[in-house]
Amino acid sequence: MPWLNPGGREAFSGTRGVKVFRDTSGMAMLKALQGFIDDFLSPGAQAAAEAQEHRLQLATAVLLMEMVNADFEARREEREHVLDLLTAEFRLSTAEARRLADLGAEEMRESVSLFEYTRTIDTLLQPGEKLRVIEMLWRVAYIDGALDKYEEYLVRRIADLLHVSHRQLMQAKQRVLDAQDA
Repeated sequence: MPWLNPGGREAFSGTRGVKVFRDTSGMAMLKALQGFIDDFLSPGAQAAAEAQEHRLQLATAVLLMEMVNADFEARREEREHVLDLLTAEFRLSTAEARRLADLGAEEMRESVSLFEYTRTIDTLLQPGEKLRVIEMLWRVAYIDGALDKYEEYLVRRIADLLHVSHRQLMQAKQRVLDAQDA
């Protein structure tokens, strides 16, 4: 007949009358391990997630600031629109959005390629989220009421790097135009 000893092991008679012990404290051990992970490893995981979010925000800001300068005329209304987009998209305060836009502009000036930023976005975002970034770029491009050929080229190039299809790119553009008309 089985019995449970204080050590959490269940003894029962096996074949040929030999007592065999089976550990029944596995659930308790799993709970203790989960507690350890929650207490000691989660802060690191949370910090990693926050760092990843900051990389994503900076990459988006760089692309938006690149769009502001794509037609070689950085207008105040474009920059203000970038601040509005960053504030809304990432739920930032105006001061945080301004700091992020400034960092994005600095990174853009120092960068020789957009690949590192598009790779970050491509890796971290789902397809629908990538389309939101594309729509943000279209919004900045159209804020002055006209689309410059360099702005269109930049959006197309970024869409290619984000693996956004031409059809999705054009649908995003149309959504932005429809929203402007409304």
